[in-house]
Amino acid sequence: METDQCRQEHKNPAGKPTELEVRDVISESADKDSHTKLLCRPAEESKGLCVKDPAETKSPSHPEGVRGVAECKKHHLKKTNSWKMVRFQDPSIDDHVLERDSSGESLFPEYVIEEWTSSTFEKLFMAEDWQDITEDRLLRKKVLESRGLHALQPTWGQEVTVKMQCVLEDRTVVEKDCKLVFVIGEGDVNQALEECVMSMQKDEITLLLADSQYAYGLLGREPDIPAWAPLLYQLQLLDIREKPDPFTLPVADRIRIGNQKRERGNFHFQREEYSMAARAYCMALDVLTTQSRDGSDVGGKAEEQEVKDYRVKCLNNLAAAQLKLEQYDDALQTSQDVLTLEPNNVKALFRAGKLLSDKGEYKEAMEVLKKALKLEPTTKAIHAELSKLVKRQSGGKDIQGWKPKPAEMHGDNIAPFLIPSRKREPSGLYWKFILGALVVALGSLVTSMVLTAKN
Repeated sequence: METDQCRQEHKNPAGKPTELEVRDVISESADKDSHTKLLCRPAEESKGLCVKDPAETKSPSHPEGVRGVAECKKHHLKKTNSWKMVRFQDPSIDDHVLERDSSGESLFPEYVIEEWTSSTFEKLFMAEDWQDITEDRLLRKKVLESRGLHALQPTWGQEVTVKMQCVLEDRTVVEKDCKLVFVIGEGDVNQALEECVMSMQKDEITLLLADSQYAYGLLGREPDIPAWAPLLYQLQLLDIREKPDPFTLPVADRIRIGNQKRERGNFHFQREEYSMAARAYCMALDVLTTQSRDGSDVGGKAEEQEVKDYRVKCLNNLAAAQLKLEQYDDALQTSQDVLTLEPNNVKALFRAGKLLSDKGEYKEAMEVLKKALKLEPTTKAIHAELSKLVKRQSGGKDIQGWKPKPAEMHGDNIAPFLIPSRKREPSGLYWKFILGALVVALGSLVTSMVLTAKN
């Protein structure tokens, strides 16, 4: 199964990142018709799927000299307006260094060779001077510069810094990063990059050719990478180090990394890769904490509130992914964890009420759903779930005529939710009147028939 990549840059790595809000959220759309959308969508989504284009910046000058720059200008590559990558920035680097180079110039001007600029991918997949990273020959590399046999190589779980650029077969630039930081094995990048980096030595420069199943597969990556598109990378492994312990990081860095993991989870959720989304949300929750190893708090009140807000988002998203995976008990527990942090969170109240109702715990479900309705009385999904719950309590009888009234009209009285209105039974006097009228009519008919027969 391929691992996919969606990246998004934040110019202020320690600041509050852009919030992604997923389409079907009950707090954003009070008149949604389907309650399943409220139940099974993550809580955040961006306005444009999962990318917000950063402002373009000028390309940094290259130390290789005028000749290298002039050579690069001869081979300008096309560029797209979408630099759709999660930015795993090195906290030790200044912000101005982290500005993304969005120009079409190569990051490796001394290696602007035919294979990078014009060779067909079919030819490169068949080339004899390329090495196979995988046995299926769908992931291949060609070393352009090596530091020797005894140079360091990264292993699973280590953090690496890579300089990279990526093009389609028509040489449209779709990814470019001077200092991409990620942890091998955590799904921060696509499978092609992880597999290739583990085969590289420190300071090695290589070309990487990746079939679509190691990149973005059937779905591609809107709007710049089509479905089933192979990719060509130029990579340099700049640094290798152990993954930092999140409990030793400043709280601002924990928030930055945790939010990036959450955004990665949103990307997988939108691609219906729910297991990978749940994994990303869990990794985000591991990082989003203000505690140290000894259990003491290291953040201020503002940081604690920000961490709490991001934990609520991650937990809501995790519950949505668990529902898609039909892990209903886990989803209920996750929703209850949200309510521990934020008792009036409507999304968590709705999910918890729905799941409790499905488990047959009607009384508790009614209390939870009633609370959700009081907070958002115009949300149709909550009304629909309450109607379903009342029908279950009545043993499946038809209550089509019953409609719940707004919660604020009832206060603490939940009887209107528990007992549907019944149709008034006809009285005995009414039946006697009908029967008497029928007898009179029948007698008149018999008399008329007798008189007719005599005549």
